[in-house]
Amino acid sequence: MKNYVLPLSCPTSSDTIGPANGMKLLFDYVVQAVVVFRGEPPRIYPTKPTPRVYQTRKAYLYHRYLRLLQSSSDGPLLLLYHNDFAFSRLTQLRSDIRQAAARHAKPTLAGPNPAAASQAPTLEVIRTSLFGVALRDFEPLDQNSIKEVAKLIKGPLAILAFPSFDPPQIQAILRALARSVPPRVPKTPQQIEQERKQREASFVPGRRQKRQRSTANPDLKLLGALIEGKVFTAPGVQEVAKLSTLDTLRAQLVGMLSAPAMQLAAVLNEASGAKLARTLEGFKKSLEEEDTGGKEEQSAAQ
Repeated sequence: MKNYVLPLSCPTSSDTIGPANGMKLLFDYVVQAVVVFRGEPPRIYPTKPTPRVYQTRKAYLYHRYLRLLQSSSDGPLLLLYHNDFAFSRLTQLRSDIRQAAARHAKPTLAGPNPAAASQAPTLEVIRTSLFGVALRDFEPLDQNSIKEVAKLIKGPLAILAFPSFDPPQIQAILRALARSVPPRVPKTPQQIEQERKQREASFVPGRRQKRQRSTANPDLKLLGALIEGKVFTAPGVQEVAKLSTLDTLRAQLVGMLSAPAMQLAAVLNEASGAKLARTLEGFKKSLEEEDTGGKEEQSAAQ
């Protein structure tokens, strides 16, 4: 009887299985590969140690995702859905992000031209299962926030981490992402029917059909964001991106607070002694002119 060897990462305790239950375990393996994070507490198995012990690679990713979540207190974390990205296409996308961030980088004391590389957001492809474990162990988030994040995550996940909260930069990068990866246009019924006819026309009975590799059509969607411990949906992120910078908001706040004081100072200046003296002097001159005009009229009448 022939045995089937499973991959090293397949969830089974044995290296070989028989053909009877091979397809079932292989199906379970594929299903587990596409299961997304649900935000529920982890299952406890009596035969496994608690807390769970990870291998070196998984432990590294777990701590990396924890540090990524901790950085959300300083800069936003944008959750992105990605699909059909080749390595070269993903590299080009990261380059577009750096270029968009360089145009909105803040100047430093070292010179008018800042180092854009240190202020550029980073795009990282995430393993959803390990990210869910790190999210459950991230103490600043409560259970309700974790469930909100779990509702946003659907399918392959990538995180765009910003070094600081800069709404104009967020808006510029969102526009760059939309230009770099346009939304997919659904196929029309006519196109689907035409593709079916082409497949039927190329089929020859008794001959192996030539495999045709389809052209990759990458897809990128904004799912939401984690900003200062709060969960935002995609429309909420778009509204946040329309805000001004923190420096501009601080200047507006200072202007609003200082406006009543400036108005009060203007009123007190108008009611000062010098202003009152000038007002009385003008009133005195007007009375003298009226008195002089009355005497001239009496003299003319006599």
